[in-house]
Amino acid sequence: MQPLSDLFSHQGDITRQALAPLADRLRPRNLEEFVGQQEILGPGRLLRRAIQADRVGNLILHGPPGVGKTTLARIIASTTRAHFTSLNAVLAGVKDLRVEVEAARQRLERHGLRTLLFIDEVHRFNVAQQDALLPWVENGTVTLIGATTENPYFEVNKALVSRSRLFRLQPLEPRDLRVLLKRALADEERGYGGLAVELSSEAADHLLDVAGGDARSLLNALELAVESSPADDTGVIRIDLEIAEQSIQQRAVLYDKQGDAHFDTISAFIKSLRGSDPDAALFWLARMVEAGENPRFIFRRMLISAGEDIGLADPQAVVVVEACAAAFERVGLPEGLYPLAQAALYLAGAEKSNSVLGFFDALKSVRATNRQDVPSHLRDANRDGAAFGDGVGYRYPHAYAEHWVAQTYLPAALQGEVFWLPGRLGWEGTLQERLQRRRAAQLSAAAESSADSGLLLSSGPDDAGLERWLQRQAGAEGERLDQLRQRFWDGARWQRQDRTLIVAARSLLWALDPLEASPEGGVLIGVNAAADLERLQAQSQLLDSLRSPRLLLLEPTSPRKLAAAIEPGERFEWLVARSPFQGLAPALWLQWLQQLNQLCSPRAQWRLLLSEPLLGPAGALTELLEKPGDPSNVSKDPSLTNLLRRLTLQEEGWLAPHPGATELSAALEELGWAVELESWQEFLTLELSETALQRWFGPEAPYRRRLEAAMSAGEVNRLEAGFRDRIGARLPQRLRHNRLIARRPAQSPSPSPQAGEANRDQP
Repeated sequence: MQPLSDLFSHQGDITRQALAPLADRLRPRNLEEFVGQQEILGPGRLLRRAIQADRVGNLILHGPPGVGKTTLARIIASTTRAHFTSLNAVLAGVKDLRVEVEAARQRLERHGLRTLLFIDEVHRFNVAQQDALLPWVENGTVTLIGATTENPYFEVNKALVSRSRLFRLQPLEPRDLRVLLKRALADEERGYGGLAVELSSEAADHLLDVAGGDARSLLNALELAVESSPADDTGVIRIDLEIAEQSIQQRAVLYDKQGDAHFDTISAFIKSLRGSDPDAALFWLARMVEAGENPRFIFRRMLISAGEDIGLADPQAVVVVEACAAAFERVGLPEGLYPLAQAALYLAGAEKSNSVLGFFDALKSVRATNRQDVPSHLRDANRDGAAFGDGVGYRYPHAYAEHWVAQTYLPAALQGEVFWLPGRLGWEGTLQERLQRRRAAQLSAAAESSADSGLLLSSGPDDAGLERWLQRQAGAEGERLDQLRQRFWDGARWQRQDRTLIVAARSLLWALDPLEASPEGGVLIGVNAAADLERLQAQSQLLDSLRSPRLLLLEPTSPRKLAAAIEPGERFEWLVARSPFQGLAPALWLQWLQQLNQLCSPRAQWRLLLSEPLLGPAGALTELLEKPGDPSNVSKDPSLTNLLRRLTLQEEGWLAPHPGATELSAALEELGWAVELESWQEFLTLELSETALQRWFGPEAPYRRRLEAAMSAGEVNRLEAGFRDRIGARLPQRLRHNRLIARRPAQSPSPSPQAGEANRDQP
């Protein structure tokens, strides 16, 4: 005979089942009845295979309400051979947890039976409760199946998460909800199959739409509609659109201020502002307001967006948001929604730029660069500057035209780095051209300084790679080279369609003027080394507003390949170069001259700059030692004095350029050009450093090889010691610049644009 208590318990289960809500009665009992989540439960999917094989390990299911988390746990319970037990984290405490764990331990020890512990709303467990569960999950006493509407990475113990497989359940699709709706109307045992219920298509569509992927919400609405609607005279319960709207009048806004919906919605809002979509921005803003989000939080995020996504394209953006936030504080709700929406619409409509992110590039460089010494000319000269030269060489920008002067402000190891790239739009777009021109001038100055230092001590055809001996300080080169550029182009008359060919280039310095003056023409730059090509390609990216030049890698020993590399029939109005043929044999540089001559248009003009050092290292040290008032007593070391004087005479032959201005002028005249030659000298200084000594006296240094061919090893060592004794001294340097301008004989020295047109077809 069955105990009376069991009879009452069984009857209670029947009664509860009959009185249970429709959503609970219709829970799927197996995987075949489960609807939706095909991405994780479809045939062959991992979770489905694990359930069918009864190999479900620690599992955490997370997703919005009504998508099947608890249902899936019950299906696992019905298919597993392990003992299944469950707790609700809202109601259970540490005591309940310990009872379940102890029972699981005994089952495992006595019967070898595993225990699956299902904890619904697992995120509701506090830290102490989750910590209490961890050891038993870790040693396998229980296998955890957790369900949560929150992101487990934020709400669940990280140790539990790391030991569990996570599955994210998505809101149900309308087609899935329609299956559940039809099942509820057709199931005679658990649904309304025993009743005559007629659901109009409009009512069904409304229920599916407003349910928003929540099966529980859909079934609760259907239950309310059916239970509250009387049957008509024919015994049919008719559910039309009006009844459906009364049953589920408003879609529930899925929004938890501490959960995924909170972060996902504000993310969608900010991305809509960034994407300049005012409609989407207002939608996500309205969703947050409707869900009760704190407007102060929204304003904070809009202030961030004003700096990150709009920045200097519209500097007023942050001002507008700040003003709207202040207005909101003064007005309050509901009228404060006006300035809230106004700020959002302003940001959505503003021009966009993220150029301020350049700060983080600078931050990376700060963390990655070893040498961050402040350049000496930028240091504070008010403390010990007189003793260490701090501040010497600094040029006060307000003392120059436009309150700007080309000098470097970055550490030496970061010369040429670009952290801020202004956008083309808005306020910063007005700065782009001027900033790019100045940056290009500074970059070219840095590169050109190495070109200046690359003046050859000797340039015979058998020794074209001789070491270059002058190295400029980057901080002093910008203004000097800019003045040199202006003098080089002085008197040039441009036309917008002019084409310019620059050969043997090592920087963009000489391309700046034609790039700006001839926007409808073009600039082709030929370089002799792959390293120079790579550097100029990087630099030319900053010149997009000035029409980036074409870059071409040339072979110095194959002048005929130039014509094959350009477009057929292309001719140039300007042929430009600085010391283009250094180190080439006469026959080779004459071939280059003839090849370039064939690429000249009828009104072409040559502009060549030939710079040659007038002092080599020995000559520079001789002048320093013989300078009146110099503390060095030359008479104490007559052997060094005589050695330097003898070597100075030899250096004069080594320094002679090949070809020089005279040879090039004569060659151009033979080709029918009228040549003008202008010469001037420039006086500079070079600090004698260990780096300079290595360039001159290193084991493989060309200058040392030249010395060893001209004197004994003892004399070379004596000379090196003489230089080393004077490290830190500033050696004088003299340069001679020769500007060579060649025109067709029919052209006037300074032709006007009209005159150039008149001479276009003359031979």
